[in-house]
Amino acid sequence: MERAGEQGDAAPAADEATFAARHAPGCTTLDELDGLVTRCRACPRLVAWREEVARVKRAAYQDWEYWGRPVTGFGPADAALAVIGLAPAAHGANRTGRIFTGDATGDFLFAALHEVGLASQPTSRHTGDGLVLHGVRLTAPVHCAPPDNRPTPAERDRCRPWLSAELDLLGPRLRAVVALGGFGWQALLPALRDTGRRTPRPRPAFGHGAHVVLPAEGRHPRPLHLLGSYHPSRHNTNTGRLTSAMLVDVLRRAADLAELHPDGHSR
Repeated sequence: MERAGEQGDAAPAADEATFAARHAPGCTTLDELDGLVTRCRACPRLVAWREEVARVKRAAYQDWEYWGRPVTGFGPADAALAVIGLAPAAHGANRTGRIFTGDATGDFLFAALHEVGLASQPTSRHTGDGLVLHGVRLTAPVHCAPPDNRPTPAERDRCRPWLSAELDLLGPRLRAVVALGGFGWQALLPALRDTGRRTPRPRPAFGHGAHVVLPAEGRHPRPLHLLGSYHPSRHNTNTGRLTSAMLVDVLRRAADLAELHPDGHSR
């Protein structure tokens, strides 16, 4: 059985439920965190599903070697803006190995990011396509593709230490976070509490255009702006519940609040 690096007592194996909780808080860089995320096998249902999808494949992608593992965040370590999704898509990020890459949801999101000046190109096809993000990091509360795009509450909570550590490592430069969908919004608030942020109680309601400001205090020298947007799922975009203009508006507001120039550098 594969063992993680020793940390005091015998560290949990990658397929044990405490793997994230034991390892994520000790990470000192995003590269270290990402390396551990890709080894995680703590949720048996998700491991079985992501690997089955990678083995069986979709007919259109028979020539692909699927990633079939947890998908890490993507974007610079000094990002002032974070965008939180839901989980990797079975034949998108679970295939390509990069979040929001290789499916219609990603196409919609990256086109909006490009229009705001946060992405170098409007498409994200594969890890070697040259895409660069400016001042923004994309991540998710759940790092493995779930059946029917629906992680369970237990899977979300087991994965939460990765998100908490990622937000913490982004540190004082992080000025705004956009949650895509109610699932991301609900997962974001407890993760921020894990980093020492004081969040409102009762929990603020999710909605498109929702905006909550967490105050500067303690080890957090700047306020943090939380914004909500409908998720760019095919259902939402095909029905018009979320239009490109709506998503661009939220992302532009977030970039302004994060004090980002069009090239992604902080003002």
